[in-house]
Amino acid sequence: MAVTRRVFLQAIGVGVMTGTASGCTGAPPPGTSQASSAPPVSSAPPSPPDWAALRARLSGGLVLSGEPGYDAARRPFNLIFDTRAPAAVATCTRAEDVQACVDVARAARIPIAARSGGHSYAGYCVPDGGLVADLGRMSGVEVRPDGTAVIGAGTRLIDVYAGLAAAGRCLPAGSGPGVGIAGLTLGGGIGVLSRKFGLTCDRLVSARVVTADGQLRTAAADNEPDLFWALRGGGGGNFGIVTSFGFATEPAPDLTVFSLNFPAGAGADVVDAWQRWVPGTPDELWSMCRLSAGSPPSCRVTGCFVGPPAALTGLLAGLAVRPSARSVQGKDFLAAMRWFAGCAQRSVAECHPAPEGGQLDRTGFVAASRMLPAAVDAGRLVSVLEGRRGVDLLLDSFGGAISRVDSAATAFPHRAALASAQVYAGATARTLQAVTASVAQVRDAIGELSGNTGYVNYIDPGLVDWQNAYYGANLPRLRAVARRYDPAAVFGFAQGISAG
Repeated sequence: MAVTRRVFLQAIGVGVMTGTASGCTGAPPPGTSQASSAPPVSSAPPSPPDWAALRARLSGGLVLSGEPGYDAARRPFNLIFDTRAPAAVATCTRAEDVQACVDVARAARIPIAARSGGHSYAGYCVPDGGLVADLGRMSGVEVRPDGTAVIGAGTRLIDVYAGLAAAGRCLPAGSGPGVGIAGLTLGGGIGVLSRKFGLTCDRLVSARVVTADGQLRTAAADNEPDLFWALRGGGGGNFGIVTSFGFATEPAPDLTVFSLNFPAGAGADVVDAWQRWVPGTPDELWSMCRLSAGSPPSCRVTGCFVGPPAALTGLLAGLAVRPSARSVQGKDFLAAMRWFAGCAQRSVAECHPAPEGGQLDRTGFVAASRMLPAAVDAGRLVSVLEGRRGVDLLLDSFGGAISRVDSAATAFPHRAALASAQVYAGATARTLQAVTASVAQVRDAIGELSGNTGYVNYIDPGLVDWQNAYYGANLPRLRAVARRYDPAAVFGFAQGISAG
Protein backbone atom coordinates (compact mmCIF):
# COMPACT_ATOMS: atom_id res chain seq x y z
CA MET A 1 0.00 0.00 0.00
CA ALA A 2 1.29 3.45 -0.85
CA VAL A 3 2.21 5.62 2.10
CA THR A 4 0.12 8.77 2.20
CA ARG A 5 0.87 11.87 4.23
CA ARG A 6 -2.01 11.06 6.59
CA VAL A 7 -0.98 7.45 7.13
CA PHE A 8 2.56 8.41 8.03
CA LEU A 9 1.44 11.15 10.41
CA GLN A 10 -0.60 8.53 12.23
CA ALA A 11 2.29 6.11 12.20
CA ILE A 12 5.13 8.22 13.61
CA GLY A 13 3.79 11.75 13.97
CA VAL A 14 6.16 13.57 11.64
CA GLY A 15 4.97 16.81 10.02
CA VAL A 16 5.42 17.48 6.34
CA MET A 17 6.36 20.83 5.09
CA THR A 18 3.93 23.04 2.56
CA GLY A 19 7.95 24.04 -5.20
CA THR A 20 20.76 26.57 -14.62
CA ALA A 21 24.08 25.33 -13.45
CA SER A 22 26.01 28.62 -13.40
CA GLY A 23 26.27 31.68 -11.21
CA CYS A 24 25.41 29.86 -7.98
CA THR A 25 28.25 30.89 -5.71
CA GLY A 26 27.21 34.51 -5.16
CA ALA A 27 28.66 36.09 -8.30
CA PRO A 28 26.42 36.41 -11.37
CA PRO A 29 27.30 34.41 -14.45
CA PRO A 30 28.83 36.11 -17.47
CA GLY A 31 26.38 38.39 -19.21
CA THR A 32 24.25 39.03 -16.11
CA SER A 33 23.85 42.69 -15.22
CA GLN A 34 25.01 43.83 -11.79
CA ALA A 35 22.53 46.70 -11.82
CA SER A 36 19.00 46.42 -10.48
CA SER A 37 16.29 47.94 -12.62
CA ALA A 38 12.57 47.90 -12.07
CA PRO A 39 10.44 46.31 -14.80
CA PRO A 40 8.46 48.94 -16.71
CA VAL A 41 4.71 49.06 -16.21
CA SER A 42 2.99 48.47 -19.53
CA SER A 43 0.01 50.61 -20.43
CA ALA A 44 -0.91 48.46 -23.42
CA PRO A 45 -4.32 46.77 -23.25
CA PRO A 46 -4.29 43.02 -22.64
CA SER A 47 -4.42 40.70 -25.62
CA PRO A 48 -5.73 37.13 -25.73
CA PRO A 49 -3.01 34.58 -24.93
CA ASP A 50 -1.17 33.49 -28.07
CA TRP A 51 -0.99 29.83 -27.19
CA ALA A 52 0.39 28.84 -30.58
CA ALA A 53 3.31 31.23 -30.20
CA LEU A 54 3.97 29.99 -26.67
CA ARG A 55 3.88 26.37 -27.80
CA ALA A 56 6.45 27.18 -30.48
CA ARG A 57 8.80 28.73 -27.89
CA LEU A 58 8.55 25.92 -25.34
CA SER A 59 10.96 23.01 -25.27
CA GLY A 60 8.71 20.91 -23.04
CA GLY A 61 5.24 21.32 -24.49
CA LEU A 62 1.91 22.97 -23.70
CA VAL A 63 -1.44 21.41 -22.83
CA LEU A 64 -4.62 23.48 -23.11
CA SER A 65 -7.97 22.88 -21.48
CA GLY A 66 -9.82 20.16 -23.37
CA GLU A 67 -6.71 18.66 -24.96
CA PRO A 68 -5.54 15.09 -24.26
CA GLY A 69 -3.52 14.90 -21.07
CA TYR A 70 -4.94 18.11 -19.64
CA ASP A 71 -6.65 16.52 -16.64
CA ALA A 72 -3.49 14.74 -15.54
CA ALA A 73 -1.31 17.79 -16.18
CA ARG A 74 -3.40 20.22 -14.13
CA ARG A 75 -3.73 18.21 -10.91
CA PRO A 76 -1.78 19.37 -7.84
CA PHE A 77 -0.87 17.11 -4.91
CA ASN A 78 -3.92 17.97 -2.80
CA LEU A 79 -7.06 16.18 -4.02
CA ILE A 80 -9.41 18.91 -2.80
CA PHE A 81 -8.16 21.18 -5.59
CA ASP A 82 -8.92 18.74 -8.41
CA THR A 83 -11.67 21.03 -9.67
CA ARG A 84 -9.23 23.86 -10.41
CA ALA A 85 -9.15 24.59 -14.13
CA PRO A 86 -6.18 26.54 -15.48
CA ALA A 87 -6.30 27.62 -19.10
CA ALA A 88 -3.02 25.88 -19.86
CA VAL A 89 -0.13 23.94 -18.35
CA ALA A 90 3.35 24.53 -19.75
CA THR A 91 6.10 21.99 -19.18
CA CYS A 92 9.30 23.95 -18.58
CA THR A 93 12.71 22.34 -18.98
CA ARG A 94 14.89 25.47 -19.09
CA ALA A 95 14.84 29.10 -17.97
CA GLU A 96 13.87 30.27 -21.46
CA ASP A 97 10.60 28.33 -21.17
CA VAL A 98 9.78 30.17 -17.96
CA GLN A 99 10.55 33.48 -19.65
CA ALA A 100 8.17 32.61 -22.48
CA CYS A 101 5.40 31.81 -19.99
CA VAL A 102 5.90 35.09 -18.14
CA ASP A 103 5.82 37.04 -21.39
CA VAL A 104 2.46 35.52 -22.37
CA ALA A 105 0.90 35.98 -18.94
CA ARG A 106 2.07 39.59 -18.72
CA ALA A 107 0.76 40.51 -22.17
CA ALA A 108 -2.59 38.75 -21.67
CA ARG A 109 -2.88 39.74 -18.00
CA ILE A 110 -3.86 36.26 -16.93
CA PRO A 111 -2.75 34.61 -13.69
CA ILE A 112 0.51 32.70 -13.77
CA ALA A 113 1.86 30.34 -11.14
CA ALA A 114 4.95 28.17 -10.92
CA ARG A 115 4.48 24.58 -9.80
CA SER A 116 7.41 22.72 -8.32
CA GLY A 117 6.02 19.93 -6.12
CA GLY A 118 2.41 21.11 -6.31
CA HIS A 119 1.92 21.14 -2.52
CA SER A 120 0.52 24.66 -2.09
CA TYR A 121 -1.79 24.37 0.92
CA ALA A 122 -4.30 26.66 -0.79
CA GLY A 123 -3.84 25.28 -4.30
CA TYR A 124 -2.36 28.54 -5.56
CA CYS A 125 -0.07 26.62 -7.93
CA VAL A 126 -3.13 25.85 -10.10
CA PRO A 127 -4.90 29.17 -10.85
CA ASP A 128 -8.34 28.99 -12.45
CA GLY A 129 -8.15 30.41 -15.98
CA GLY A 130 -4.42 30.98 -15.63
CA LEU A 131 -1.15 29.50 -16.84
CA VAL A 132 0.74 26.88 -14.84
CA ALA A 133 4.49 26.89 -15.41
CA ASP A 134 5.30 23.32 -14.40
CA LEU A 135 8.93 23.13 -13.28
CA GLY A 136 8.95 19.41 -12.50
CA ARG A 137 11.40 18.61 -15.28
CA MET A 138 13.81 21.32 -14.15
CA SER A 139 15.19 18.86 -11.65
CA GLY A 140 18.72 17.97 -10.67
CA VAL A 141 21.42 18.27 -8.03
CA GLU A 142 25.01 19.24 -8.82
CA VAL A 143 27.45 19.39 -5.92
CA ARG A 144 30.55 21.44 -6.64
CA PRO A 145 34.01 20.94 -5.12
CA ASP A 146 33.48 23.79 -2.63
CA GLY A 147 30.31 22.11 -1.29
CA THR A 148 27.92 24.46 -3.08
CA ALA A 149 24.92 22.58 -4.48
CA VAL A 150 23.12 23.83 -7.57
CA ILE A 151 19.57 22.50 -7.44
CA GLY A 152 16.90 22.85 -10.12
CA ALA A 153 13.68 24.50 -8.99
CA GLY A 154 11.59 21.45 -9.83
CA THR A 155 13.59 19.03 -7.71
CA ARG A 156 11.64 17.11 -5.10
CA LEU A 157 13.07 16.73 -1.63
CA ILE A 158 13.68 12.99 -1.87
CA ASP A 159 15.90 13.68 -4.91
CA VAL A 160 17.59 16.59 -3.16
CA TYR A 161 18.54 14.29 -0.31
CA ALA A 162 19.63 11.45 -2.55
CA GLY A 163 21.75 13.72 -4.72
CA LEU A 164 23.43 15.39 -1.77
CA ALA A 165 24.00 12.10 0.07
CA ALA A 166 25.78 10.67 -2.97
CA ALA A 167 28.31 13.49 -2.58
CA GLY A 168 28.49 13.16 1.21
CA ARG A 169 26.63 16.45 1.80
CA CYS A 170 23.41 17.56 3.49
CA LEU A 171 20.97 20.47 3.51
CA PRO A 172 18.36 21.31 6.17
CA ALA A 173 14.96 20.99 4.53
CA GLY A 174 11.52 19.45 4.96
CA SER A 175 10.33 15.88 5.34
CA GLY A 176 7.74 15.47 2.58
CA PRO A 177 9.43 13.42 -0.17
CA GLY A 178 7.35 14.92 -2.98
CA VAL A 179 7.59 18.53 -1.82
CA GLY A 180 9.45 20.81 -4.23
CA ILE A 181 12.60 22.58 -3.10
CA ALA A 182 11.35 25.89 -4.52
CA GLY A 183 8.26 26.54 -2.44
CA LEU A 184 9.94 25.20 0.68
CA THR A 185 12.95 27.51 0.36
CA LEU A 186 11.03 30.62 -0.63
CA GLY A 187 8.80 30.40 2.45
CA GLY A 188 11.64 29.69 4.88
CA GLY A 189 12.04 25.93 5.09
CA ILE A 190 11.54 24.24 8.46
CA GLY A 191 13.19 20.84 8.80
CA VAL A 192 14.61 18.25 11.15
CA LEU A 193 18.14 19.71 10.89
CA SER A 194 17.12 23.36 11.23
CA ARG A 195 18.23 23.83 14.83
CA LYS A 196 21.72 22.67 13.82
CA PHE A 197 22.09 24.17 10.33
CA GLY A 198 19.34 26.80 10.03
CA LEU A 199 16.31 27.13 7.79
CA THR A 200 16.58 26.07 4.16
CA CYS A 201 16.52 29.74 3.12
CA ASP A 202 19.46 30.44 5.44
CA ARG A 203 21.62 28.18 3.28
CA LEU A 204 20.70 29.95 0.03
CA VAL A 205 23.63 31.76 -1.60
CA SER A 206 22.08 32.59 -4.97
CA ALA A 207 18.99 32.10 -7.10
CA ARG A 208 18.27 32.42 -10.80
CA VAL A 209 14.87 34.06 -11.12
CA VAL A 210 12.65 35.25 -13.97
CA THR A 211 11.04 38.54 -12.97
CA ALA A 212 7.85 40.16 -14.25
CA ASP A 213 9.62 41.81 -17.21
CA GLY A 214 10.79 38.41 -18.45
CA GLN A 215 14.41 38.97 -17.51
CA LEU A 216 16.48 36.17 -16.01
CA ARG A 217 18.33 37.61 -13.04
CA THR A 218 20.79 36.29 -10.52
CA ALA A 219 19.89 37.23 -6.96
CA ALA A 220 22.67 37.03 -4.40
CA ALA A 221 24.10 39.04 -1.53
CA ASP A 222 26.11 41.22 -3.93
CA ASN A 223 23.68 41.27 -6.86
CA GLU A 224 19.99 42.24 -6.68
CA PRO A 225 20.37 42.19 -2.86
CA ASP A 226 16.81 43.33 -2.11
CA LEU A 227 15.38 40.58 -4.28
CA PHE A 228 17.73 38.07 -2.66
CA TRP A 229 16.55 39.19 0.79
CA ALA A 230 12.89 38.76 -0.21
CA LEU A 231 13.40 35.30 -1.71
CA ARG A 232 14.58 34.02 1.68
CA GLY A 233 11.22 33.67 3.43
CA GLY A 234 9.03 36.04 1.44
CA GLY A 235 6.85 33.20 0.17
CA GLY A 236 6.54 31.22 -3.04
CA GLY A 237 4.67 32.90 -5.90
CA ASN A 238 5.91 36.39 -5.10
CA PHE A 239 8.51 38.50 -6.98
CA GLY A 240 9.25 36.06 -9.82
CA ILE A 241 9.79 32.42 -10.75
CA VAL A 242 13.03 30.87 -9.53
CA THR A 243 14.57 28.43 -11.98
CA SER A 244 17.52 27.21 -9.88
CA PHE A 245 19.07 27.63 -6.45
CA GLY A 246 22.61 27.66 -5.11
CA PHE A 247 22.95 26.36 -1.55
CA ALA A 248 25.81 26.16 0.91
CA THR A 249 25.73 22.56 2.14
CA GLU A 250 27.33 20.75 5.07
CA PRO A 251 29.07 17.37 5.34
CA ALA A 252 26.39 14.74 5.84
CA PRO A 253 26.42 13.59 9.49
CA ASP A 254 25.26 10.35 11.02
CA LEU A 255 21.93 10.89 12.75
CA THR A 256 19.73 9.33 15.39
CA VAL A 257 15.95 9.30 14.95
CA PHE A 258 13.56 8.68 17.81
CA SER A 259 9.86 8.31 18.61
CA LEU A 260 8.33 8.48 22.09
CA ASN A 261 4.76 7.40 22.82
CA PHE A 262 2.89 8.55 25.94
CA PRO A 263 -0.15 7.18 27.78
CA ALA A 264 -3.63 8.41 26.92
CA GLY A 265 -4.52 11.52 28.85
CA ALA A 266 -0.89 12.63 29.32
CA GLY A 267 -1.06 15.28 26.59
CA ALA A 268 -1.07 18.37 28.82
CA ASP A 269 1.80 17.06 30.94
CA VAL A 270 3.84 16.17 27.85
CA VAL A 271 3.28 19.53 26.15
CA ASP A 272 4.15 21.37 29.33
CA ALA A 273 7.33 19.35 29.82
CA TRP A 274 8.27 19.59 26.13
CA GLN A 275 7.94 23.38 26.11
CA ARG A 276 10.23 23.63 29.15
CA TRP A 277 12.68 21.06 27.74
CA VAL A 278 13.21 22.42 24.21
CA PRO A 279 15.02 25.71 25.05
CA GLY A 280 17.69 23.86 27.02
CA THR A 281 18.48 21.23 24.40
CA PRO A 282 21.59 21.58 22.18
CA ASP A 283 21.41 22.65 18.54
CA GLU A 284 21.95 19.02 17.53
CA LEU A 285 18.54 18.01 18.86
CA TRP A 286 15.32 18.78 16.99
CA SER A 287 11.97 17.46 18.15
CA MET A 288 8.32 17.61 17.25
CA CYS A 289 5.42 17.17 19.69
CA ARG A 290 2.27 15.85 18.01
CA LEU A 291 -1.19 15.96 19.49
CA SER A 292 -4.01 14.00 17.86
CA ALA A 293 -7.62 14.93 18.55
CA GLY A 294 -9.74 12.54 20.59
CA SER A 295 -11.28 11.87 23.99
CA PRO A 296 -8.70 12.35 25.38
CA PRO A 297 -6.20 13.59 22.75
CA SER A 298 -3.11 11.43 22.29
CA CYS A 299 0.47 12.66 22.26
CA ARG A 300 3.79 11.63 20.77
CA VAL A 301 7.26 13.20 20.49
CA THR A 302 9.54 12.39 17.57
CA GLY A 303 12.86 13.88 16.63
CA CYS A 304 16.31 13.85 15.15
CA PHE A 305 19.71 14.12 16.81
CA VAL A 306 22.98 14.93 15.05
CA GLY A 307 25.12 12.29 16.71
CA PRO A 308 25.02 8.67 17.92
CA PRO A 309 22.22 7.06 19.98
CA ALA A 310 24.41 6.85 23.09
CA ALA A 311 24.81 10.62 23.20
CA LEU A 312 21.05 11.11 22.95
CA THR A 313 20.11 9.00 25.98
CA GLY A 314 20.87 11.64 28.60
CA LEU A 315 19.15 14.37 26.61
CA LEU A 316 15.91 12.39 26.36
CA ALA A 317 16.05 11.83 30.12
CA GLY A 318 15.63 15.57 30.50
CA LEU A 319 12.05 15.36 29.24
CA ALA A 320 10.23 15.14 32.56
CA VAL A 321 7.40 12.83 31.44
CA ARG A 322 8.37 9.20 30.88
CA PRO A 323 7.13 7.58 27.65
CA SER A 324 5.16 4.33 27.61
CA ALA A 325 7.15 3.20 24.55
CA ARG A 326 10.19 4.46 22.74
CA SER A 327 12.21 3.78 19.60
CA VAL A 328 15.76 5.10 19.05
CA GLN A 329 17.67 4.25 15.87
CA GLY A 330 20.99 5.37 14.44
CA LYS A 331 20.95 6.05 10.68
CA ASP A 332 23.03 7.67 7.99
CA PHE A 333 21.78 10.94 6.52
CA LEU A 334 19.80 9.54 3.58
CA ALA A 335 18.30 6.70 5.63
CA ALA A 336 17.13 9.20 8.24
CA MET A 337 15.55 11.45 5.62
CA ARG A 338 13.76 8.45 4.13
CA TRP A 339 12.52 7.52 7.62
CA PHE A 340 11.04 10.97 8.14
CA ALA A 341 9.56 10.82 4.64
CA GLY A 342 7.74 7.56 5.41
CA CYS A 343 9.91 5.79 2.85
CA ALA A 344 12.22 3.74 5.07
CA GLN A 345 11.21 0.52 3.30
CA ARG A 346 11.16 2.00 -0.19
CA SER A 347 13.74 2.95 -2.77
CA VAL A 348 14.26 6.58 -3.71
CA ALA A 349 12.37 5.96 -6.96
CA GLU A 350 9.43 4.51 -5.01
CA CYS A 351 9.35 7.64 -2.81
CA HIS A 352 7.88 9.61 -5.70
CA PRO A 353 4.17 10.29 -6.36
CA ALA A 354 2.37 7.49 -8.18
CA PRO A 355 1.83 9.55 -11.39
CA GLU A 356 5.64 9.76 -11.65
CA GLY A 357 6.10 6.00 -11.27
CA GLY A 358 6.48 6.00 -7.48
CA GLN A 359 4.30 4.57 -4.74
CA LEU A 360 3.11 7.70 -2.92
CA ASP A 361 -0.55 8.51 -3.36
CA ARG A 362 -2.00 11.97 -3.66
CA THR A 363 -4.17 12.93 -0.71
CA GLY A 364 -6.65 15.56 0.42
CA PHE A 365 -6.15 17.77 3.44
CA VAL A 366 -6.81 21.12 5.07
CA ALA A 367 -4.16 22.84 7.16
CA ALA A 368 -3.41 26.05 9.03
CA SER A 369 -0.70 27.35 11.33
CA ARG A 370 0.40 29.57 14.16
CA MET A 371 3.79 30.32 15.66
CA LEU A 372 4.38 29.99 19.40
CA PRO A 373 6.54 32.95 20.48
CA ALA A 374 6.90 31.38 23.93
CA ALA A 375 5.44 28.57 26.02
CA VAL A 376 1.64 28.59 26.23
CA ASP A 377 -0.83 27.09 28.69
CA ALA A 378 -0.52 23.38 27.87
CA GLY A 379 -3.90 22.48 29.36
CA ARG A 380 -5.71 25.05 27.23
CA LEU A 381 -3.78 23.98 24.13
CA VAL A 382 -4.68 20.31 24.54
CA SER A 383 -8.31 21.13 25.37
CA VAL A 384 -8.71 22.62 21.89
CA LEU A 385 -8.50 19.06 20.48
CA GLU A 386 -10.69 17.41 23.10
CA GLY A 387 -13.61 15.55 21.51
CA ARG A 388 -12.66 16.37 17.93
CA ARG A 389 -11.84 13.80 15.27
CA GLY A 390 -9.16 13.61 12.61
CA VAL A 391 -7.21 16.75 13.53
CA ASP A 392 -3.49 16.73 14.32
CA LEU A 393 -1.50 19.55 15.92
CA LEU A 394 2.22 19.42 15.13
CA LEU A 395 4.62 21.52 17.20
CA ASP A 396 8.07 21.80 15.58
CA SER A 397 10.87 23.04 17.83
CA PHE A 398 12.71 26.24 16.92
CA GLY A 399 15.78 27.78 18.55
CA GLY A 400 19.40 26.92 17.85
CA ALA A 401 20.72 28.19 14.52
CA ILE A 402 17.30 29.54 13.54
CA SER A 403 17.30 32.00 16.43
CA ARG A 404 20.82 33.29 15.80
CA VAL A 405 19.78 35.02 12.57
CA ASP A 406 18.32 38.49 13.03
CA SER A 407 14.61 38.67 12.19
CA ALA A 408 15.29 41.40 9.62
CA ALA A 409 18.29 39.69 8.00
CA THR A 410 15.98 37.60 5.77
CA ALA A 411 12.27 37.93 5.00
CA PHE A 412 11.45 35.14 7.48
CA PRO A 413 10.43 37.00 10.67
CA HIS A 414 9.79 34.30 13.31
CA ARG A 415 13.36 33.82 14.50
CA ALA A 416 12.64 34.05 18.22
CA ALA A 417 9.77 31.54 18.24
CA LEU A 418 9.76 28.54 20.54
CA ALA A 419 7.96 26.44 17.94
CA SER A 420 5.74 26.43 14.90
CA ALA A 421 2.25 24.94 15.22
CA GLN A 422 0.65 23.24 12.21
CA VAL A 423 -3.01 22.20 12.31
CA TYR A 424 -3.66 19.38 9.85
CA ALA A 425 -6.69 17.26 8.93
CA GLY A 426 -7.44 14.88 6.08
CA ALA A 427 -10.37 15.90 3.87
CA THR A 428 -12.43 14.78 0.90
CA ALA A 429 -14.90 16.69 -1.24
CA ARG A 430 -17.70 15.35 0.97
CA THR A 431 -16.07 16.35 4.27
CA LEU A 432 -14.33 19.53 3.12
CA GLN A 433 -16.71 22.07 4.63
CA ALA A 434 -16.80 20.45 8.06
CA VAL A 435 -13.06 19.80 8.14
CA THR A 436 -12.26 23.38 7.10
CA ALA A 437 -14.45 24.70 9.91
CA SER A 438 -12.83 22.41 12.48
CA VAL A 439 -9.29 23.37 11.44
CA ALA A 440 -10.22 27.06 11.57
CA GLN A 441 -11.63 26.66 15.08
CA VAL A 442 -8.40 25.05 16.28
CA ARG A 443 -6.27 27.68 14.54
CA ASP A 444 -8.24 30.54 16.09
CA ALA A 445 -8.19 28.99 19.55
CA ILE A 446 -4.39 28.66 19.36
CA GLY A 447 -4.26 32.25 18.15
CA GLU A 448 -5.79 33.35 21.44
CA LEU A 449 -2.70 31.86 23.12
CA SER A 450 -0.03 32.75 20.57
CA GLY A 451 -1.19 35.99 18.98
CA ASN A 452 -1.69 36.71 15.29
CA THR A 453 1.10 34.65 13.77
CA GLY A 454 1.50 32.05 11.04
CA TYR A 455 3.96 30.31 8.71
CA VAL A 456 3.57 31.21 5.05
CA ASN A 457 4.50 27.71 3.83
CA TYR A 458 1.33 26.50 5.56
CA ILE A 459 -0.61 29.18 3.73
CA ASP A 460 -4.24 29.47 4.79
CA PRO A 461 -6.94 31.37 2.84
CA GLY A 462 -9.07 31.77 6.00
CA LEU A 463 -6.40 33.44 8.15
CA VAL A 464 -7.38 36.96 9.20
CA ASP A 465 -4.69 39.65 8.68
CA TRP A 466 -2.46 37.07 7.06
CA GLN A 467 0.04 39.68 5.80
CA ASN A 468 1.14 40.60 9.31
CA ALA A 469 0.75 37.05 10.60
CA TYR A 470 3.19 35.68 8.00
CA TYR A 471 5.65 38.57 7.63
CA GLY A 472 5.42 40.74 10.76
CA ALA A 473 7.77 43.72 10.73
CA ASN A 474 9.25 42.61 7.38
CA LEU A 475 6.02 43.32 5.50
CA PRO A 476 6.77 46.96 4.48
CA ARG A 477 10.11 45.99 2.94
CA LEU A 478 8.55 43.04 1.13
CA ARG A 479 5.92 45.31 -0.35
CA ALA A 480 8.63 47.69 -1.52
CA VAL A 481 10.45 44.81 -3.25
CA ALA A 482 7.19 43.75 -4.91
CA ARG A 483 6.59 47.28 -6.19
CA ARG A 484 10.10 47.38 -7.59
CA TYR A 485 10.16 44.04 -9.37
CA ASP A 486 6.47 43.45 -10.13
CA PRO A 487 4.73 46.85 -10.24
CA ALA A 488 1.88 45.52 -12.39
CA ALA A 489 1.29 42.48 -10.13
CA VAL A 490 1.98 39.97 -12.90
CA PHE A 491 2.49 37.40 -10.14
CA GLY A 492 -0.45 38.64 -8.09
CA PHE A 493 -2.70 36.11 -6.35
CA ALA A 494 -5.14 36.08 -3.45
CA GLN A 495 -2.47 35.95 -0.74
CA GLY A 496 0.39 37.43 -2.70
CA ILE A 497 2.31 40.39 -1.37
CA SER A 498 0.59 43.49 -2.65
CA ALA A 499 2.43 45.53 -5.24
CA GLY A 500 0.17 48.47 -4.51
